[in-house]
Amino acid sequence: MSMALYLVVDIAGERVAIPSASVESVVELEGLTPVPGAAAHIAGLSALRSRVLTVVDCRAALELPMAEGTRREAIVATIGGHPYALLVDRVEDVMEGPDAPAPATTVLAAGWKRAARGTVELGGDVLLTVDPAAFIEGPAREAA
Repeated sequence: MSMALYLVVDIAGERVAIPSASVESVVELEGLTPVPGAAAHIAGLSALRSRVLTVVDCRAALELPMAEGTRREAIVATIGGHPYALLVDRVEDVMEGPDAPAPATTVLAAGWKRAARGTVELGGDVLLTVDPAAFIEGPAREAA
């Protein structure tokens, strides 16, 4: 069985796994500039090593309640040639697990269903694997 590395993070009390191949770095954001008129899941812009990152709030992208206080831990990913910082509640660890996730067999809320790519067993726990690009897309738009 082929193995892969996963970054384990907490989003709204759920431990989830992100394939490490999707993660450029983990950072603590220094500042956040709001963007008027941006989608609700776009928290703003932040600078990191001379480049501007669009900051995406993972809770808002999943249509989950907002967190109390200020969150600064973020996962940096480049998707479609653009750098993004994905705000999470906590970055936990990097763990090794199976390269190919198993299908998710539980009923998931709409936001999680959009982001989920399956499950992996890491450290004795079964975690949902999520795709960073799904957070950038944000909540599904209602048909007009």
